[in-house]
Amino acid sequence: MKGFVLALFLLSLVSCTTFDRSQPTMRREIKDVSYEARKDDSSPRKRLMVLPFLDSSDKRPQEFRDKARSAFIADLNRTGEVIALDSKELNLDLSKMMEAGQYKLQDVAKAAQAMGVNAVLEGKIQDIRIKRKADNVGVVRHLTTAFEVVAQVRVVTGRSGREVFNTVKTVTVEEQGVRVAERVETDKFLANNPEMVEVIVKDAFLDFTPQVLASLDKVSWEGRIAAINGDRIYLNVGRVSGLQVGDLLKVTEDGDDVYDPESGSHIGRVPGRLKGTLEVISYFGNDGAIAVIHSGSGFRENDRVELY
Repeated sequence: MKGFVLALFLLSLVSCTTFDRSQPTMRREIKDVSYEARKDDSSPRKRLMVLPFLDSSDKRPQEFRDKARSAFIADLNRTGEVIALDSKELNLDLSKMMEAGQYKLQDVAKAAQAMGVNAVLEGKIQDIRIKRKADNVGVVRHLTTAFEVVAQVRVVTGRSGREVFNTVKTVTVEEQGVRVAERVETDKFLANNPEMVEVIVKDAFLDFTPQVLASLDKVSWEGRIAAINGDRIYLNVGRVSGLQVGDLLKVTEDGDDVYDPESGSHIGRVPGRLKGTLEVISYFGNDGAIAVIHSGSGFRENDRVELY
């Protein structure tokens, strides 16, 4: 009898329960975040400042350049080999650092160096061309359109403004389509296909990523002393940059700038005096590190730090 009552009770629970099958299925997602500063056989990540992209023509929308630059910065950071920065952190009027349609990269690099930037990058659209081939027989015309973008990228070091990369690249993408009863030569592809042009401009600059990374092998890594508080020395580079707890860093003061006596152009900066070494003991902030004195003395804010 008790078993019969229990069975009725369970049946009543089932009958009173409503299963809402319209609810979405739960999905499990896992994201791994590596907190390893760097591999033992690799150097810290260098900081690359990417300037606003330029265009040889003032008739093309700035949106093409801005979106291509944002995608390029994201692609560089995605590699994990560099830290690509937006130049807006400089708070400089870059329009005053222009000459012949390009940036005065040595001047920009000198200003960026104070932020611990290791290199500065300029990107420029030289040309966008449209080439069309069509079968003009009959009413229905088979059309092939070739979008061609000519882009240039230059990279200079932050310390001396020395050029380590300067390449012009031509990227072509073909699109096959059909035009019905239409004069092919009158098509305005730049106006009618902005999405396609935007994609090819992005693609042109993304193709530079491996070459830019290879060029940075010629650039030395460095950071700066941001602040000193008692026996604690705060650096503007940390875990994100690839420093590890226990790293030894040598500290040097800034050397003097050397200029050509005839032309007055900046040749470079001579190495500064070695002051001593620091040992990294912990991290702070977004990308900072705390160090203590390992040897030497006389450390000051803005002194350069390099791996020992």
